[in-house]
Amino acid sequence: MTPPPDEGTMTPGELGRLRWRCRRGMRELDVLLMRYMERDWPQAGAAERAAFAALLEWQDPEIHALLTDRLAPDSEALASVLECLRRAD
Repeated sequence: MTPPPDEGTMTPGELGRLRWRCRRGMRELDVLLMRYMERDWPQAGAAERAAFAALLEWQDPEIHALLTDRLAPDSEALASVLECLRRAD
């Protein structure tokens, strides 16, 4: 596994790879994850960024279960990411 992304230390290539990992088998997840990258990633702290990067390692059904509250997040940072993903605005 790659080390968690840190504030300001990601190269454009690393950021591009992270965006690529947002592309999923479920179109709904593509939309939510890319919206997070555009809207929430720039101001997210290191812990939240690391939780988002770790979330991208999960399988689509597990991410969907987290988003629909059928699976509980294992950290506050992940809970914060999920809250951002669920936000409709």
